[in-house]
Order: sequence, then structure tokens, then C-alpha cells
Amino acid sequence: ERVFSVPLYWDSLVRTMQISLSVATLCLVLGYPTALLIRRTSGITQVLITAAVILPYFIAILIRTYAWMVLLGRNGPVNKFLIGLGVLSEPAQLLFSRGTVLLGMTAVLLPIMVLSIYASVSRLDAALPRAAQASGAGPIATFWRILLPLTLPGMGAGFLLVFVAALGFFITPTLLGGPGDQMFAMHIVQQADFINSEGFLQALAVVLLVITLLFVGIAGHFLGFEFIWGGSKSDGGAVHAKAARVTEAAPRRSLMQGVADRIGWPVLRLLGRLGPAWGSWTVFILAGAVIATLILPILVVMVISFSSASFLTFPPPGFSLRWYEKFFSDPNWMDAFWHSAVIAAASAVISVVLGASAAMGVVRSEIRGKSIIMLLLVSPVIVPPVVLGLSLYSLFLRFDLVGSIWGLASAHAIGGIPLVVIIVSAALQSVDRRLEQAAALHGASPLTVFRTVTLPAIAPGLAAATFFAFLHSFDELVLSLFLSSAQLKTLPLMLWADINYQLNPVLAVVSSLEVLLVVIGLALAGPVLTRTRAGA
Repeated sequence: ERVFSVPLYWDSLVRTMQISLSVATLCLVLGYPTALLIRRTSGITQVLITAAVILPYFIAILIRTYAWMVLLGRNGPVNKFLIGLGVLSEPAQLLFSRGTVLLGMTAVLLPIMVLSIYASVSRLDAALPRAAQASGAGPIATFWRILLPLTLPGMGAGFLLVFVAALGFFITPTLLGGPGDQMFAMHIVQQADFINSEGFLQALAVVLLVITLLFVGIAGHFLGFEFIWGGSKSDGGAVHAKAARVTEAAPRRSLMQGVADRIGWPVLRLLGRLGPAWGSWTVFILAGAVIATLILPILVVMVISFSSASFLTFPPPGFSLRWYEKFFSDPNWMDAFWHSAVIAAASAVISVVLGASAAMGVVRSEIRGKSIIMLLLVSPVIVPPVVLGLSLYSLFLRFDLVGSIWGLASAHAIGGIPLVVIIVSAALQSVDRRLEQAAALHGASPLTVFRTVTLPAIAPGLAAATFFAFLHSFDELVLSLFLSSAQLKTLPLMLWADINYQLNPVLAVVSSLEVLLVVIGLALAGPVLTRTRAGA
């Protein structure tokens, strides 16, 4: 009752919904043309655009938010660019506003939208638009009647994934927003007084969790819960159930189509009068803005890491390795680095052992209700991190695991297991079952078949899953805020403390090293995942 009766919390809850909806809408507007551009290009151009979208997705949210703080700071490149154009006479305060919160959160969540829409766009039959145009339909009609309806599932999945993810955000709003931009999850972190809360803190967490699950349930009703992990239903009963839902949803679709025709179609016809080239130019401009939004902040941070200045400024007055030397010679940073590495390695082992076993059971068993089991396995993806952190703190406190390496590793593995399950499941589906059957017919035991046939076939997928589980733990901040101790600080915790205290180029060094780690990992894992997906 207190959550809904106190204006502070009620206003924060409403604000969270508004910001999440705005971010999801911005991601949809910017993500759709980017997905179309990826689909229309080929060769090295397609590879570069795809890499520009995927690379930031695997870089920690804290680092990407820090990059925006550098970019929009008083001595940052945006202020200097505007002064150079004569728009400003002196540096302006571009940070700590609703606009910067929306910009930062949109940049963080854009890859989810682009990948979701591209999954739908890539499955389109290229002959359909050509057939429509051959029948006399113009570009506008082809888009409205052919392309848009066929990509609606990807748009819906991306919109809901972004919206649900935004509900639990607190890092980006805390660093980029002002007092009037506080989101609901921030109250759980800021008021984490477990002794005197009298259950109120838990009530805040329950409210956030219930709202999240409510929207996930609504999305699952219309799209199927497979939208969470990008899967598809395969068993006959599921197909019939899906067909029944489609039939039941026909009146709703008809109503939505009617509203869209009355509003969207006249707008598109008006834009069509500008000439046939406006659509292509719009796609290129919006997609270019997306790529710049995703890549530019990271590049700026990497350049600043080599700055010779004693404070953050861009462009740097000179180049030096002084900040790299400071990072590697500082025992506090080195201790945090090794703590993160050890915890991430332990978490990756736990994630791979449990996740691969679960994937094997789901893919190779003949049990019904695989979608429900898969939903349970990937459910940590949809739970707000602050809710999970609060719950684990209460649990781990009883077993004296708070502030321990194995406690943090186990907590991080909860988020790593879904990644492993998804990747290994795809790898298992790409294995030719006839090879396993042939080995069994020649007298090999199930263990021998797995060791000599299955394991070598899925080994690349296991390696990729191990890397992503390691990276997930290495970047994890929210759970570490709840479960760490003064003696056990991780690299993200050190970054978080320094960003809130002062901005200096050492933080850019840490960010650059992690970007390098991600680039190397993706370069090694990318071909593996491509072959796995193609085989599946």
C-alpha cells in the first residue's frame, strides 16, 4: 500500500513506464531501417554494419554509459563541435536530463531491436516485393501491404524485449539523468537497508517483478514465449495451439489493421509525394545515425585512454601510455581485475556444466512441454537484475555466501546459464543424428557416442558459450553491488565507484581493455555461431 500511496514511489513507477515506452519506441523507429539496411546490403558492407550493431551489445552497460558521459561532457566532443559551428558560445550542460537518459538507454538497447527485426526480415522471400511491384504496386504499397505485416512479429518481439529490459534499468538513468529522472529500480538499490526495511524493500522488488511478468505474459499470449530466446515451436500440438491463437486473434488484427490504414496509410501516401527516393534516403540516414550512436562513443573512449592530459578532454592534447601504466601499477585496480577474472572463470564453469546438461535434456528428450521448460531455463533474462540481487542477498546471507568468490560466481551463473542453454541447444540441433545412430549400431555405449561423436560436434558451440558466460560475469555490476564486500571488489564495482566520484582517463583504459576483450572473443566466436545457426 505504501508503494502506491507515497507520491515518490508512485511517480517513479509512472516515470519508469513512460521512459521505458519512449525508449522502446525510439529503438523501433531507429532499429527498423537499420535491419532493412543490413538485409539489403551484402559482402563486406553487410559484415561491417552487422559488426557495428553486435559489438556494442556485448560491451558492459556501465562502459557504454561512461562513454556517453565523456561524449556529452563539458569538455567533450559534442560541446566542442557545437561551439565550432557557432551554435554555442561556451560549453553547455548536456548531461543530467531526460533527453540524455533516453539517448543513453536507446543506445544500450538498440542492438536488441535491430537483431529482433532482422530475424524477421532475413526470412522474407525476396520474390514477394518484386511480385507486388510487378503487379503495379508502388514502393509505399509494397512496404505497407507486404513488408510491414510480415515483419510485425520481429517488431513486436523487439519492442517488448526492449520495454521489459528498460523497466529494470538504473545504471544509465543514475549516471546520465537528473533528480527528476529517477526510475523505480533505483529506489531498490539506494534504499537497500535490509535491517530496517520491514519488508518494504521486498515490496518494491515484488511490484517491479509483477509489472515485468505482466508485460511478458501479455507478449507471450500474442507472440508465444519463444520470442524471449528467439526459438520456434516444433511439436504438432504447439503448432495447432499457435494456429488457434492466430484464428482467435483475427478480429483484433482486423481492428488494428483498420486503425493503421486510417492513420499510417495517409501519412505514407503524403510522404510518397516527395518522390521515390525519399524512402531509401530515410533508411540510410536513420541507419547511419544508429551506427554512429553505437560506435562513436566507444571510439572516443578508446582515444581518450591514450590521452596525455590529467583530465577528460577531447581531442586529447597529446598521446601517452601514462594511464595504462597507472592502471597496471595500481594494486587496487589489479586486485579488482583478478577478482573479476577468477569469479568469471568459476561462473563460466558452473554455467556451462549446468546449461549444457539442461540443453541436452531439452533437445534430445521426447517429453512434452519443451517450451515451458525452456521458458524456465531462460527466465533469469527477463527478471530485473535488482530484483534478483535483492532475492539472492536474502538467501546467501543465510549460508554465509555474501562477499565470497563462490557466492558471486554462483549468482553470476544464474545469468550465464540461459546464454549457454540457447547456444548449446542450437549446436545440438545442428548435429547429424545419423552419425550418433551409426555409432550406437556398432556397439558404442551412450557415453562413448557422446564423447566421440556429439561432444566434438558441439565443441565450438561450447567454446562460444563459455566465452559469453565468462563475459557476462566479468561485466556484471548489479548483482555484485548486492553480494560483494569491502574485501572482494570486482572491476565493474571499481568502475562504478570511480565514475560516481570522478571521471579520469584510467576509466577509459579499463573500458578500452574490455572492448579489446570483446572484439577478440567475437572474432573467435563469430564464425562458430554462424556455422551453428546455419546447421540448425
